[in-house]
Amino acid sequence: MAISETDLAHLRTCIDLARQALDAGDEPFGSVLVGGDGTVLRTDRNRVAGGDATRHPEFDLARWAGEHVDPADRAACTVYTSGEHCPMCSAAHAWNGLGRIVYAASTAQLGSWLREWGVAPGPVRPLAINDVAPDLPVDGPAPELEAEVRALHARLHGVDA
Repeated sequence: MAISETDLAHLRTCIDLARQALDAGDEPFGSVLVGGDGTVLRTDRNRVAGGDATRHPEFDLARWAGEHVDPADRAACTVYTSGEHCPMCSAAHAWNGLGRIVYAASTAQLGSWLREWGVAPGPVRPLAINDVAPDLPVDGPAPELEAEVRALHARLHGVDA
């Protein structure tokens, strides 16, 4: 499925949330959970600066959906995110039976930027969503948003985008 104008609008909200995270001293990631009827169910941003490295918005949205969205309705939900899910978030998403994922920037793109800037890799292998959860419907990246996402990560690492 191609990324639609509606998808882009939700992704722009994710980028705004990522900017809020960065402004609050967190890593720049933001996510939106949308129900099958198009209703925004919940939004979140990264909250790892408090010391819990699992406080990714995608993970928290999957957990919230597991508690608040009927299991029969979860597959119709879409999670939008500024950056492709990490393996932890991909697994949480799949285990809780959520549907489509749409992201602005891919794991491969982020990895390339970090290597370009000389940033050491994280402690978890950077896998694409479908390498962790092969049956999830996934769309991304969104080329029209790449520069914005790159600029946020450049700001985090104190480099020029």
